[in-house]
Amino acid sequence: MRRTRVVSGFTLVELLVVIAIIGILTGLLLPAVQAAREAARRMACQNNLKQIGIALHNYLSANGSFPPSFCIEPRAVLSGNNGSWSIHGRLLPYLEQGNAYDQVRLDMSWDSQLSTGVPAMRIPTYVCPSDPNDTVRTKNGAPYIHPQTYGFNFGAWLVYNPATGHGGDGSFFVNSRMRPADFRDGLSNTLAAADVKAFTPYFRNTSDPGPTVPSAPAAIAALAAGADFKLGPSTNDNTGHTEWCDGRVHHSGITTVFTPNTFVEYLHSDGRTYDVDYNSLQEGKSATQPTYAAVTSRSYHPGVVCAALMDGSVRSISETVDLAVWRALGTRQGGSGEPIASGSLP
Repeated sequence: MRRTRVVSGFTLVELLVVIAIIGILTGLLLPAVQAAREAARRMACQNNLKQIGIALHNYLSANGSFPPSFCIEPRAVLSGNNGSWSIHGRLLPYLEQGNAYDQVRLDMSWDSQLSTGVPAMRIPTYVCPSDPNDTVRTKNGAPYIHPQTYGFNFGAWLVYNPATGHGGDGSFFVNSRMRPADFRDGLSNTLAAADVKAFTPYFRNTSDPGPTVPSAPAAIAALAAGADFKLGPSTNDNTGHTEWCDGRVHHSGITTVFTPNTFVEYLHSDGRTYDVDYNSLQEGKSATQPTYAAVTSRSYHPGVVCAALMDGSVRSISETVDLAVWRALGTRQGGSGEPIASGSLP
């Protein structure tokens, strides 16, 4: 009798079952891989903020005070659009960027020094690795300036009053020369800087909104009449936090009007809804009208923003933090909320 050899193998049904199991396992694995990558990016972000905190204290040691957000002659109006450089610019030599620092003059507007190439430089310490918009901002099709993703603490609402020279209750403001003794809350209880998103939509230069801090995001949208809008459908249209050299609050700051990652909704006439920031008047635009701002700390880290405190420590802060706690972190004055003149207690 002829012996029949039996050949073993997979049936079509068995093959489909194996493929389905592999697909399920892959689906379970991918979120874990993504979570691990985000954890690594968040650690790198916190390290950036740690370096910024150390740089602030090195600046303090070298200059006797923390850096100002911006420098303007008292009660003066800028002749051009941009004035002196930001805190980011002043910290360059303390972040191993001395070569870039040596190519510019801080007492001249940054946009008058584009030929140096420094404004278009990507400063690695100033960019969160989780931000997807880590790309140079263009103007007329050419590289113009690079964004940054860490905003310094300008306080709760008031940023600067040019008529009196007073700044807000945060850690930095125009012409400030703050020393550790000026922080009634203590350095360990006061925000230095926190995450922001590059290419944030915003509007600016409205009528004076007054000193009352807005109680809800809808109050910001109500201030938009006659505003100068910096938003649109393409990434490059939304220019908040895109000028690391510029010391104005909408580029290099945050305020604690709203808790982290609050969606500040604005329905624009183009039919799109934007998550906006607000600057009532660019610092240096008027010798009399104060600047108020709602510039929210935002990040691409799920549920949190990373922040540095004035003592140099770094932590993650939940987006569910109580508003009173968040505003208390933003003030250096023990909750008094009163403006303080440059570099001294009242």
